Amino acid sequence: MERLAGKVMLLSGTRRALTAFLAGVAGVLALPPFGFFAALFVSFTLLVWLLDGASGAPEAGFLRRLAPAFRIGWFFGFGYFVGGLWWLGNALLVEADAFAWALPLAVFGLPAFLAIYYGIAAALARLLWSDGMGRIAALAFAFGVGEWLRGTLFTGFPWNAVGYGIMPVPLLMQSSGIVGIAAMNVLAVFVFAAPALLGTRRGRGIGLSLAALLFAAHVGYGYYALNLLPAPDDDSTVVRLVQPVIDQAMKLDDTARAEIFERHLALSAAKPEGGGKRPDIIVWPETSIPFILTDNPDALVRIAAVLDDDQVLIAGAVRTESAGSGKAPRYYNSIYAIDGKGQIIGAADKVHLVPFGEYMPFAEVFESFGVSAVAMPGGFSAAREHQLLTVRGKGLYPLVCYEAIFPSEINGAGKTAAALLNVTNDAWFGNTPGPYQHFLQARLRAVERGMPLIRAANNGISAVVDAKGQVVSGLAYDVPGFVDATLPGKFAPTERATRQNRAFLIALSILLGTALISRMGFRNRMN
Repeated sequence: MERLAGKVMLLSGTRRALTAFLAGVAGVLALPPFGFFAALFVSFTLLVWLLDGASGAPEAGFLRRLAPAFRIGWFFGFGYFVGGLWWLGNALLVEADAFAWALPLAVFGLPAFLAIYYGIAAALARLLWSDGMGRIAALAFAFGVGEWLRGTLFTGFPWNAVGYGIMPVPLLMQSSGIVGIAAMNVLAVFVFAAPALLGTRRGRGIGLSLAALLFAAHVGYGYYALNLLPAPDDDSTVVRLVQPVIDQAMKLDDTARAEIFERHLALSAAKPEGGGKRPDIIVWPETSIPFILTDNPDALVRIAAVLDDDQVLIAGAVRTESAGSGKAPRYYNSIYAIDGKGQIIGAADKVHLVPFGEYMPFAEVFESFGVSAVAMPGGFSAAREHQLLTVRGKGLYPLVCYEAIFPSEINGAGKTAAALLNVTNDAWFGNTPGPYQHFLQARLRAVERGMPLIRAANNGISAVVDAKGQVVSGLAYDVPGFVDATLPGKFAPTERATRQNRAFLIALSILLGTALISRMGFRNRMN
């Protein structure tokens, strides 16, 4: 193993960049729909060995000394994000005549930008580099910082954070309920990078033992939480998820609106399978109502005709409101709650919009070139804060589409909400890894907050997920129909967000301290 480590460390030029790129691509196998988490052991082991040989010339300036490490981290990130996000380009092909020109920007441009965070992480790690376990600690610390920056700056885009790679199934998800995804990013990199110690003699035993202990604790706690920790009692509320599977091109066809609406109504009106209890709450996906609901009172009459008096429909829709005299109206990506009499009894607007998809940064500049947001010409407006939907006496915390990938979006859900509510439309991305990745990240929010998740997706994956991340009932991708499930209970309200933030800071502090101590010892040995 030492010989292999030496060969990787001494790679140069194109071979060095290509190895970093392929190491990043290999890591994608840990993500849905594959879930082969062992792939990240290979990825991060190679990254450590590449960084071992990424020292700049001693006489060079500070930034130039870090440039080789930044390049390695950037190529690693570029491979990881191209391999994990290429499917974003599918959204541009729905209206190819208008947006196909931007395909290279989605497939390569966004990954090239996101890879900068991994380049910064690699440079920061190299600044703290030493030998033995110290460099593993440095890399874990640096990637924890890099992933935090990626999820925060410029509205954030934490999709496929490396911590998800170590949590592909419920057994391996439970630790996130204790420490959160930010700390999981840190600890996962330490575990994944530990096999690099097989290529060195110093610190091998303690580093590998510590990584093995962390992984064993991760698995052990998962077993305890799933099998020994009591689950909260189920609620008596029955929820129906409607998954119509409507092609995105059809959703954009004005002549198909009536057909789309009727398809949703028919699935809502269907009798429960096996003579079960009829649903108390029916949930439609994001933008499932294909017109401005308040401009179509007949639609509310049709909804009332399908619902029983005590049933409630929750549906995604575009909501509009006046912006004042002489100004264009504002549009919101919203969720409506409608009772059995056809009355709108609640609404919640999306807070965290998708850049370039739902709104255009620097809109005036782009619009001067005739470029508009992909999902909504002119763009949506964002709500200031999340509004709890109270339905049949229960608070549902709304998350529209990719809001479910942001832990910060649900910090206020713990005490007041009975469940998380995620409506989405992943039909933009077709049968690609995208919908599967999105579903995993939504499930992790349920574990982190200790409450069930109700998730309705146009073409999948729709599911009711319990507070431990287990699917109670659901519909697979591209399977039209409906599913009824009793709403699981939640764990007693706790300050999980505060505890998880502390865990992140503690993990960073310990690893930074380890890296600094190792660095000082390394310098003393070199002198």
